[in-house]
Amino acid sequence: MSARIKWCWRVLMTGWLFILFGSGGLALSLVWFNLLLLFVRDSGKRRDLARRSIAASFRLFLRLGRALGVFDYRFEGCEQLANDRGCLIVANHPTLLDYVFIASQAPHIGCLVKASLVNNPCFRGVIKAADYLVNSQGETLLPESQKRMAAGEAILIFPEGTRTRPGEPLTIQRGAANIAVRSGCELRLVHIHSDRRYLDKHSRWYQIPKHKPMITVSVKQRIDSKRFMASQDDAPALAARRLSHYLCQELVPDSR
Repeated sequence: MSARIKWCWRVLMTGWLFILFGSGGLALSLVWFNLLLLFVRDSGKRRDLARRSIAASFRLFLRLGRALGVFDYRFEGCEQLANDRGCLIVANHPTLLDYVFIASQAPHIGCLVKASLVNNPCFRGVIKAADYLVNSQGETLLPESQKRMAAGEAILIFPEGTRTRPGEPLTIQRGAANIAVRSGCELRLVHIHSDRRYLDKHSRWYQIPKHKPMITVSVKQRIDSKRFMASQDDAPALAARRLSHYLCQELVPDSR
C-alpha cells in the first residue's frame, strides 16, 4: 500500500473514530447511565460504575485506533496511578486524546473539565454521571476539590488549561497550583509525548501527519506541594507561583 493510500485511509478512519467517540458518549448517556440511575441507588457506587464504564470504552476506542492504523501508543509506569489517592494528577496536554489515555488506565480518578463541554450533548451526560468537576464552579471549586481529595479521590488537571501550542513553551495557569498549595496535597506528574504533531491546538481533525504517530504516556514522580511553602507564614499565592514555575519545567516531556 502506497504512503498516499495509507494517509487517506488514516484520514477516513480518524473521521470515523471521531463519530464513534461522540455517538458512544451519547449512547452511554442515554442508555447505560440512565439504567444505572434506575437500578443503583447508592450515588457513590453509581459514580464508580460510570467511571469504570468510561475507562472501558476508552480502552476499546484506543485499541480500535491502533488496530485501524490511525495511531499507536504505549504506557510507562501507569500502574502507579492505581495507588494514587487524595492527590492531583497533573499532565501536559499535547493532543486532543490526552484525557482518554490517562482515564483508560485509571478509572477511579476524577477530572476537572472545561465548562464548554457541559453544553455538548455528547458529553454532558458523561460528565454528570462521572461526577467530574467543572472549571466554571468559581468559589466552590477549591472547597469541593479539597473535600474530594480528603475523601481519597484523585483529580486529573491539565495545568495549561488548553492544549499545548506547538513550538511554544508551556504556559501554566495557576489553578492547579492554587488547589494543591491550599489543600496541602501531593501531585503526580504525567508526561504525554507525541512523536509527531497530532490533534494539537492548531490542527483540524483531518490534518494528520504523513506517518502514524506514537503517543507515549509516562507516569513520573509524586511531589509534595508543602515543599513550596518557604515558611508556615508564607502566602499561599507565593507558594502557588513557585509551584507553577516548577510545573512549567517539569511537565516538559523528554524528546524521544
